[in-house]
Amino acid sequence: MRKVPKSHILSKKLPKRRLWGVLPAVLGLMTLGVMYAPAAVGAAAATPAAAKSAPFTVKPNASGGLDCNGFSPIQKTILGAATCTDPKGGTVNNKNTWGGRFYDNGHYIGHDEPNVGFFSNRAGSGDNVNWTYTLPKDPKAAPTVKTPGKDVSNWFELTVATWLGMALCDGNSYPQLPCTPESDANAPACFGVSCPQASYPGGGSAFLEMQFYPPGDAPFIENVSCNNTQWCASLHINEAECTFNFVSCNNNCRETTNFAFIQTNGVPTGPPSPQLMTNASAEPNAQTLLMNPGDKLQIHIVDAAAPGVPTAGIPPGKALELTIDDLTTGQTGFMQASAANGFAQTDIATCNGRLFNFQPEYRTSKPGNIVPWAAIQANVSSSIEIGHFTPCTSVSGLLGNGVGGNGDPVFSTCNGPYETTADTSEPQEAGMDTPCYPAGSTHGSLNSDPNPIANCTDLTAGDLDFDGSTYRTDYPTSGTINPTAINPGSFLLSQPTSSGHAYPQIKFQADIGLSELACNGTTGAGCTVPPTGSYVDQPGHTTFYPFWSVNFGGGCSFVFGNNTTGVKDFGMDAEYGKVMSATLGYPEFEGRLMANPC
Repeated sequence: MRKVPKSHILSKKLPKRRLWGVLPAVLGLMTLGVMYAPAAVGAAAATPAAAKSAPFTVKPNASGGLDCNGFSPIQKTILGAATCTDPKGGTVNNKNTWGGRFYDNGHYIGHDEPNVGFFSNRAGSGDNVNWTYTLPKDPKAAPTVKTPGKDVSNWFELTVATWLGMALCDGNSYPQLPCTPESDANAPACFGVSCPQASYPGGGSAFLEMQFYPPGDAPFIENVSCNNTQWCASLHINEAECTFNFVSCNNNCRETTNFAFIQTNGVPTGPPSPQLMTNASAEPNAQTLLMNPGDKLQIHIVDAAAPGVPTAGIPPGKALELTIDDLTTGQTGFMQASAANGFAQTDIATCNGRLFNFQPEYRTSKPGNIVPWAAIQANVSSSIEIGHFTPCTSVSGLLGNGVGGNGDPVFSTCNGPYETTADTSEPQEAGMDTPCYPAGSTHGSLNSDPNPIANCTDLTAGDLDFDGSTYRTDYPTSGTINPTAINPGSFLLSQPTSSGHAYPQIKFQADIGLSELACNGTTGAGCTVPPTGSYVDQPGHTTFYPFWSVNFGGGCSFVFGNNTTGVKDFGMDAEYGKVMSATLGYPEFEGRLMANPC
C-alpha cells in the first residue's frame, strides 16, 4: 500500500474549480473579434509580419492552460489529466534543468512516450499529411484487479492518449527565435553536446499532438475518457516558454496548452487558449466527434485557409487544420488552430496571450527537422503515452473534492496487488499516483459514466516505480483490432502519406530514460529498456516495455504492444536502440534510421 505525503499532494495544487458556463468566455472573446465558427475557405495567405501585429493583450484567468503540468503559481490548471509534450532537459545544469532532466518549478515532470517517426525529403511531407487509423476493441469482460500481468485489461489502463505529431511554427516558444511557416530553414544547425554555443538553435517551435482518448475512464476533465464506450480526439498544442538551453523560463507559464476537441461542427466546446480556457473547454458536448471501437478513420493534417480577426488586427491567412473522416459511421469532425477559433500564443515575459494562427513549421519531414525542446526528436510521428495508470482494489486517503465539488471525492492512496510495497524510499515524485478515484465513481455533479475499477492516474511524473498496467504484459498480443479474453486488440496505424507519396524511412525512439530514476541522465549509466533499478516496485517483478511491430495482413499497418503473432517486429524493445546521453546530453533512446517496411 502506498501513502503519499499530504504536503506533496498540496504542492500539485489540485484544482478546486467551478463548472463555469462557456457563455461569459465566448462573449469576452467576441469583444476581441473571435468567433467560434468553422474557418472560412479560400482566404488569402497572411504574411508573418501581419500575423505579429496584434499585441499580447489577453491576460490569464485564474484557471486555464498556462502550465499543463499543473505547477503555475498564478493559475490553476483546467486539464487535470493533461498529456504534455515531454521537455528534453538541457546540455547544461541550471535552475531549470540538471542531470539531463527538465524541471517545472522544481518538480520533475517527464513521462514515457515510445515513438515511431516517419521521414521524407519530399516537399509537403512536413505540412500535408494523411493517416489511416483503425481503433482497437477491448475485451468483453470488465477489467479486473487480481493478478498483475494476467488481469483483464482495457486500453484506458495502457495509455492516457495515443497521438499523431507535427512541429508547429511559433516564434514565442523555445528558443524564442523567429520562425517562417512551412520552411526547412527553421531546423537547428545542430543539436546535442557537440554543438558550439554560437550555432543556430532553430526557429521557435510549438508541438502538435492530435490526441486520441480511449473509452472507459470518464470524465475527461478529471480522468482520460469522454465516456465508457467511445473514443474521442483533440487538437492539442504545447509551447515552452524558455530560452535556448533553458537558461531562462517563466515559472508562471512554462509549458502552455491550447486545447480543443475534434468537433463535427469545428467549433470548440470552450475557449482553447492557455489564458482563457474554462472547464467547458475540457468537457465534450453534443458536437464532439465520438468514435466506436473498430471504426476505420482517415485523418488529414494540413495548413488550410483561415479567416481573419479584424478587431485583433489579424488578416485572413492560413492555420493548421485537422480532419477526421470516420469511414465506418460516415461522420466527419474537424478543428482549426486559428485565431478565429480562439487559439493564442503566449508571451514569455508576461504570460499574456495573443490570438494566433498556428501553422506547420517545416516543408519536409527530413531528419533534423525537429522541435528543439522536446525529448522525442520528432516531427511527423506517432507516440503512445504510457505510464499513467495504476489499477487498485480500493483507494483511501481522502484529499478533498475535484472539479465536481461536493460528492466528488479525490483520494491519494492505491491499495491492492499492484501496490504491495511501501515506497517510502522513493523520491516524492515517484510516490505520487494521484488523483485516485474509487470503482463506480460518477464524479459528483459531473455525473460521468461510472469508473469500472478503482484507479490512480499518476499525473505528476508518471509511474516512476513501474508497477502499473503499462509496464506489464497487458498489451495486445496479435496485430488485429480484435481482443483476446483478457488483452485488448491492436490499433492499426497505416503509414502516413503526403499527396499520395509514402515516407521512405522510419526510426523508433523512447524517452523512458528520463523517467527512470536509477538512470544517470548525464552519462547514461543505469539507463535500460525495460527500466530497472532500485526504484522498481515489488522485488521479483520483471518490468515489461511495449514495442512497435508491423502487420502486413490486409495492407501494412504499424501496431503497438506485445505483438508476437502474425507480425514483423524489430527486435521487440531492442528497436529503441541505445541511450544517447553522450551525444544529446540527456537519456533519450534512439534506434537507427531504417527503410520503411511498408
